[in-house]
Amino acid sequence: MNITVLPGTYQGTVTVPPSKSAAHRAIIAAALAKGRSVVGNVDLSSDILATVGACRALGCDISIEEDQRYHTLTVDGGLALSGETVIDCAESGSTLRFFIPVACTLNGTKTFTGRGRLPYRPIDAYLRIFDSQGIRYTRPADANLPLTVSGRLNGGKMCVDGRVSSQYVTGLLFALPMLQEDSAVSVLGGFESRGYVDLTVNMLRHFGIEIGVSGDEYTIKGDQRYQPRNIVVEGDYSQAAFFIVAGAIAGDITIAGLNAHSLQPDSAIVSIVRRMGAAITPKNNSLTVKQSKLSGTVIDVSQCPDLVPPLAIAAAFAKGETRITGAARLRIKECDRLHALAVNLNSLGIQAAETDDELIIRGGVLRGGTIDTFGDHRIAMAFAVAAAGGTGDIRIPNGECIDKSYPKFYDDLKALGGNIK
Repeated sequence: MNITVLPGTYQGTVTVPPSKSAAHRAIIAAALAKGRSVVGNVDLSSDILATVGACRALGCDISIEEDQRYHTLTVDGGLALSGETVIDCAESGSTLRFFIPVACTLNGTKTFTGRGRLPYRPIDAYLRIFDSQGIRYTRPADANLPLTVSGRLNGGKMCVDGRVSSQYVTGLLFALPMLQEDSAVSVLGGFESRGYVDLTVNMLRHFGIEIGVSGDEYTIKGDQRYQPRNIVVEGDYSQAAFFIVAGAIAGDITIAGLNAHSLQPDSAIVSIVRRMGAAITPKNNSLTVKQSKLSGTVIDVSQCPDLVPPLAIAAAFAKGETRITGAARLRIKECDRLHALAVNLNSLGIQAAETDDELIIRGGVLRGGTIDTFGDHRIAMAFAVAAAGGTGDIRIPNGECIDKSYPKFYDDLKALGGNIK
C-alpha cells in the first residue's frame, strides 16, 4: 500500500490506542492464571495477535469480542503442553522474548519461529541460561530462529545484561514464579528501559504474583499461582508521541485516553517535547498540544528508545541542533532505526548524522519526497506526521507496515485533518 501525505495542519481530538506493552503483559498474565480473566480495550495489532497465537499454541483458550473500535478478550488460562508445538512470533520481539522462558516451564519440545528481522534479533541471554542448565536447543548457523528447545527451565540465580533488552528480564519474571525453586534475577552492566520491567512487576502483582525488588535484583519465590483478574488496558504513550509531535509542529490537537499517572516509560515524551518548547496543557486524562517554536536539545533515550522516531521529527522542525543519545539499541529493532531516520531525513533536506549510539539532527525546512520505511511501523508513522509541517508531499511505500502496532493510524490522522491519499 502506497501512502501520500500532503502538507497541512492537524486539529481536533484523538483517542490513542491501548498500550501495546500493557496488553502483551495483561494477556500473558491472564493466560498463566488458571480460570477466567477478561482483558478489555485491546487493539489487535499484528504484534498482539502474535501473543494471542502464542497463548493458544500453549493450550490457552482465548475468545475475542469486538467492542466498538477495540476488543475484549476472555481468557481461560492455564497453559499445558505435551509433545511438540510451534510458536509463531511473527515479527514481535516482545512475544518471542516473553514466551521463550514461559514455554520452557512446560514439558515437551518448543519451536519458535518468526519472520522479517525477528530471526536475527538477539536472544543470547536465554541461550546462556540454557547452556548453564544443560537445556538442549538447536537453531540455524546464521540466525536465532527457528529455535527448538527441549527440556524445562530450572530456578536459581540468573544474571542478565541490562544493556541489550529489558524484555529478557520481563520474560524471566513471567516464568520463574511457576517453578518449584526460588529464584533471583540480577541485572548487570547497566539497566536500560527499566521502566518496562516496572510495568511487568506491576502487572504481575495485579495477577497475584509476589516479586521482590532491591536495586537491580529481583527475587522470586517459587511455586506461586497466577490468579484470574479483569483489567482494562490503558492508552499508549508510545503512540500518543506521534500526535504530541504533530500538534507541536503543525496543529492544535487534544490527545485523550492517557493515564496521567502511567508507569509507561514513553510518558517521558511529554517532558521532553515540553523542554523543546512545546505548549502542552494537561487536563484529566488528556493533553492539548499547540503549534510551537521548538528548540534543539540533548535527549537521552536509553530508557525510552521507542520515542526516537517521533523525537527525530520534532528535531527536524526545531531551531538548532538536537542530539539523541543512548540509542545504540535502535540498531536492532524492526530495522536499524538510527540509519533509517538519518537516511530519510537527509533525503528530505534535513541534516542528520548517525554515530554508533547517537542521532544528530539540525533543524531546517523539510521538503517533499519518497521515504523508505525499511518495513518499520514507527518510521512510517513518523514521516506521515512530518509531512504536515513540510513544503511538499511525502510518499510512503509499504505504508501498511503500521499494522504491526497501530492499524488505524492513518484513519486517525485523517480525522485530525490530515490530507492522505
